[in-house]
Parts: sequence; structure tokens; C-alpha cells
Amino acid sequence: MHTRLLLVEDDPEIARIVRDMFVREGYEVTWATTGLEGWEDFKASQYDLALIDMMLPEMDGLTLCQNIRWNSDIPLVIISARKEDEDKIKGLDIGADDYVAKPFSLEELKARVESQLRRWKRYNNVPKNAHTSAYNGELVIFWEQNKVKIAEQEITLTVKEFDLLQVLAQNPDRIFSKGELFEHVWHQVDNEGLHTVTVHIKSLRGKLMDPVKKPLFIQTVWGKGYQFIGELL
Repeated sequence: MHTRLLLVEDDPEIARIVRDMFVREGYEVTWATTGLEGWEDFKASQYDLALIDMMLPEMDGLTLCQNIRWNSDIPLVIISARKEDEDKIKGLDIGADDYVAKPFSLEELKARVESQLRRWKRYNNVPKNAHTSAYNGELVIFWEQNKVKIAEQEITLTVKEFDLLQVLAQNPDRIFSKGELFEHVWHQVDNEGLHTVTVHIKSLRGKLMDPVKKPLFIQTVWGKGYQFIGELL
């Protein structure tokens, strides 16, 4: 299957050049001209990466990135004529993975996209369409059924606990801060939510019988957040 890119760019000249280059490279590209159109395209299909201009009509690029990030972990690359560090930081803070300033060379853009896709495939060792995943420690996750078993016994997780486990397990080797987890699972940005994450992680660990000092699944990375360390069988 072709790698699918979502390109959201309101400048037709730039968009056509970028689209045509990636099509020649074997990618399947959907082009949207407004942020709202890009959001509708994203919800209507599945993509491997999104290229998003920051200055868009109807819905700006930052809002579009945030909406996508709350629903998906695909790589997001912002392309923009605005070069201020503050704009780059805003983009990265809401979940963008890279920022390319205009004007850019097509070779640079292609290299950045390929780098993000390689990283995404490495993080995403557990395919989202996988039926089950089994780990050392007798943990089995049934993705489509939102069900978990430990040592052949089914354990009951709340919706939020399963969502936390899912985002951690489907992104092995990536450290998530409490803020990132709260934003992704609760779809909110709120410093008071950090305690909520702590409580839910503690409950999840208890149900998985995963000790804090010698974890098999969820490791605390002090000062940074949490990391899934389960080893696939």
C-alpha cells in the first residue's frame, strides 16, 4: 500500500509543487486548501503523515494540528513562512513533530518527511489494526475489544485506563509527560490534570500487577514522565 500524506496548504502554487513531488516518489497525497477541509479529510480517511501550513483560512494550522493530535499520533509537520521561535514552540507544544520554514527546498522537505515516517514506524511497533499483542509478564492486549488479560485472567480497566495503556503501548520507547498524556486521553490542556494522570497510572499499574520499582510494563522516567517497556513475545 502507498504511504498516504495529508497536505493542507492554501497556496495553490506551493501545494501543487509539493503534491507532485511526493506523487512522483510513490506517495498518495490528499490536498486540502483550508484548515476545516483538512480536518474533514482527516476524519474521513487514514493517513501516515500530515503536512500543515500554519496560516490557513477557516481553521488555522495550530488548531488543526491540535485537533489531529487529540485523535491520532501520526507525524505532523508544520510548513510556514513565519520563522519566529515562538511560533515554532507553539507548534511543537501542541504536538507537531517538525517545523519547516518557507522557503524550503523540496529535497529538505522530502528528507524531513521520510525521517518522521521512519521514526513513526519505529515507535509504532504495535500496529493499530493488530488484533492482539502479547508481552513478557503474561500481558495480552486485545486492541479491537478494549480488553486486557494478565496470566489468562481478564482484568477490568476503565475507558481512561485503557486509553492510557494504548497510547503508551503503541508508542514503545517514547517518553510521555503527564501533560501530553492528559491532553491526549482527556483532550484537555490543564495543569490540574497532571494529578489525574498520576492517579490513573497508579490504578493501571495496580491492575496490571506492575510494581513501580521493578516494572515490566510502565516505567517512570523521573522528571520526564512515563514510558512503556513491555517486551513483545
